[in-house]
Amino acid sequence: MLNERTRGLSRRLALATWLLVTGCSLLSLPVQRGLAPPKSSPVPSTQAPLPTPFAPHEPTQAPPDVGRAPAEGTAWPSPNTYGRSATPSVPIPPPAQEFTFPEGSLNVLMLGSDRRSGIGFRTDTILIASIQPAAGLVALVSVPRDLYVYLPGYTVSRINTAWIYGETLGYPGGGPQLLFDTVRYNLGVPIDRYALVEMSGFRQIIDVFGGVEVRVACDFTDWRMRRPDLPEQAVSSWALFTVPRGVIPMDGDFALWYARSRSRSSDFDRARRQQEVLRALYREALQPEVLTRIPELYRALQASVKSDADLDDVLALAPFATRMEPAHLRSRFIGRGQVSTFRVPASGAAVLLPKPDAIRALLEEAFAPYAESEATPIPVEIVAGSNPDLATLVQERLLYAGFDAALVEGEPSPDGASHLLTPAGASLDAQTSILTVLGLTERAVVVQPEADASAQFRLQVGDDFDPCFDPAGSAPSG
Repeated sequence: MLNERTRGLSRRLALATWLLVTGCSLLSLPVQRGLAPPKSSPVPSTQAPLPTPFAPHEPTQAPPDVGRAPAEGTAWPSPNTYGRSATPSVPIPPPAQEFTFPEGSLNVLMLGSDRRSGIGFRTDTILIASIQPAAGLVALVSVPRDLYVYLPGYTVSRINTAWIYGETLGYPGGGPQLLFDTVRYNLGVPIDRYALVEMSGFRQIIDVFGGVEVRVACDFTDWRMRRPDLPEQAVSSWALFTVPRGVIPMDGDFALWYARSRSRSSDFDRARRQQEVLRALYREALQPEVLTRIPELYRALQASVKSDADLDDVLALAPFATRMEPAHLRSRFIGRGQVSTFRVPASGAAVLLPKPDAIRALLEEAFAPYAESEATPIPVEIVAGSNPDLATLVQERLLYAGFDAALVEGEPSPDGASHLLTPAGASLDAQTSILTVLGLTERAVVVQPEADASAQFRLQVGDDFDPCFDPAGSAPSG
């Protein structure tokens, strides 16, 4: 029997996991049509963050329950079984080998739509959350909206069109089923649950927490309304707003704008910003005072989230949540190394062709259970220099990569440069991995006598360190 303190911690962690699952869709909704800023450039603004001018919508009706059809071993529907389309400009690929997950795993598809009128819409944000209690990990995988894939029973198209085609072409199970089948056919990932969320509850959830502290790895500049009461189509209503790298406090409006904006950046960059906000929300949900707010938060989610997961599903995750290491929350991105650019001859549309082997390798690494030797992440101690926020960003980057990174007191860098202090005989593979993750060279390595090292690795963060990294690449950009 759990004691009261452990039960409270379990409920907080279960809530944190639920917020992680549902929050992805809350913050992922893109800017609506008609609300994009004008193309001409007004004078940049340095004023304090302003609320975004997007009015909330009524919650979207939940899609019908969906299953996993066709069953394993059953033939997939042939092209143009549903609807009629010209011969695709690229060959239809064979179905991907389906992944096998440990018993008790839960794969959730989080979706953000472009809110098009009619019965269907494009899912412009697609994120897979694989929750694996038996393996002790949660993997977040961002899928680019322009991935050019086979929609079973129809043709090759962007993955973000699967929902609307499923709704309009009479696909069994409608839009949800065609999207889930598309993910399974092309990526080999079966989906157990979905979360389709409106943005109206996102501000409320963040503000109930009193805001979140987002670890912003890269400076970010994009258009933002100067004031919500100004006319949206007037050039003078908009200003370029910059978020500097660092640990940035954000209220609901600020966090929503930061996670949704994409006028001046790529979808790959937006995926990184979304996961930064998600991780901030997860950390905030672990605070002890959150326990008293569970009813309020759950009501806010109910008003905004349409999902086939309920509170019982969430509470069932509590025993796992109490055991999960922070370093076991994996953030991965299908990026430039897993796709190639392609222009569709008939339409001129720019899309991303999947590289099946590269995507398979990324997903295998993202979903892989920890080996016995990896059950405890490699510890890395981080000593801040003159910029504590910079050290926090280093910690977050190492946590992304699965290291047990902790901020500690210690002697700062003597020359202002970043140094990785490592004892003689330390694992060269681990050392190389740390350097690669942080974009450092071997010149940063300082070998220490075994007796002088309080941990296997200690990083002295210098002012020269650049925390920005490219989520679409295989290594940080710094």
